[in-house]
Amino acid sequence: MSARRRPERGSMSVEVVLMVPVLVLFLLLVLAGGRYVSVKADVEAAARDAARAASFERSASAARSAALAAANAGHVDDSYSSCAVAGVGGDFRAGGVVSVTVRCTVSNRGLGLIGLSGGRDFTATSSAPIDQYRRFG
Repeated sequence: MSARRRPERGSMSVEVVLMVPVLVLFLLLVLAGGRYVSVKADVEAAARDAARAASFERSASAARSAALAAANAGHVDDSYSSCAVAGVGGDFRAGGVVSVTVRCTVSNRGLGLIGLSGGRDFTATSSAPIDQYRRFG
């Protein structure tokens, strides 16, 4: 006797209909993770450049202004974020080290399909040495 086989017509289309939303959500999650890593790297680069710019200045107030200008010089996409220099500190003398903390708020616009809304704060700190033979005057 031969066993009767059930017809499996349409089972492939049901599998595709069930798997496509899962794959799309996984793809969006991968994109969100990639965006997180990219923005974090941009904020760290902005902090590094802000510390370097601050180390070239001759006074603490000028260093803060230079750090703010360098932090907002275009590392982080302007349509998604706002950056501010949270602090400029360190030993501001020849041979000292200047430390700058940059804080950026990045919007999660475009990631609402996977439940990410609002914004996220990123903070990075970087230090730069001041030239040993620098004169402050």
